[in-house]
Amino acid sequence: MHPNGRKFFESKLSDRGAVVAEFGGFDMNALAEKIAVCSWSLQPGDLSDLLRKLEFTGISRVQLALDPLRENPPAWTNLKSEFHRARITLVSGTFGCAGEDYSTPETIRRTGGIAPDSTWNENLIRIRATAELASELQLKLVTFHAGFLPHGKSDPDFSKMQDRLAMIAQIFAERHIALGLETGQETADALAVFLNRLNAPNLGVNFDPANMLLYDKGDPVEALRVLAPWIRQVHIKDARRPQTPGTWGEEVPVGTGEVDWPGFFGVLKQLKFNGDYVVEREAGSQRVADVKTAKTLIERCLA
Repeated sequence: MHPNGRKFFESKLSDRGAVVAEFGGFDMNALAEKIAVCSWSLQPGDLSDLLRKLEFTGISRVQLALDPLRENPPAWTNLKSEFHRARITLVSGTFGCAGEDYSTPETIRRTGGIAPDSTWNENLIRIRATAELASELQLKLVTFHAGFLPHGKSDPDFSKMQDRLAMIAQIFAERHIALGLETGQETADALAVFLNRLNAPNLGVNFDPANMLLYDKGDPVEALRVLAPWIRQVHIKDARRPQTPGTWGEEVPVGTGEVDWPGFFGVLKQLKFNGDYVVEREAGSQRVADVKTAKTLIERCLA
């Protein structure tokens, strides 16, 4: 078997009870089937680099950035067969939108997602190609940042964003793929109002507690309760709120920021959440080590 983080479990397969007992009665084999990592967190140059870094993390399940595959197919040739050989599971995908500028919260407000009219036609072309690629990979969930959503029906952009998201949701629905909106760029209440009104069956939420802090949009644990009906997947990422209004918060290794992890996992347990816990790390120079730290935190909180 490809070394993928299951060595510990495999060494004890002859004594399954020892595995369960060591972690307080929680079946770690089952837990391993819920932990994943974002491919872009590992900054892979190509497929072989991604496989090598996954081996170091001990995680065998991946949320895959789809833009590199669409933009540079030769670097990702035979991805499905290589993942199968290495026993790597694709749990979901993600894509970005054209023209996005994350320099400051204000620049991403102007340029983010599908909101700008200047990039809408280009984004629609990219989204159709991405949906086709996701279908070829047999993905069941794809996530993205839609951009800043209007906070009320009186906003002139409310109908525009509703129409655009309805169209995108339908593109993925035709391929039997669920679509998850990333959290953070608006409050949980505003997002809930938007989703309620849109009422697209395959449209849900990829909940990222750190984003709520980076954008300073409320308490992640309370937001989790508000958005519970739509949560399809969660990101495990940590952050601190901005020190100065209008600036970014700081992303930090999981367990060193302001996310209340016991509270976060406690709510997910109450909700009987059965989706994936996907580690994301978008800052720092010790990505593999930080991913492994996050994996350990998930195991401890759930066990």
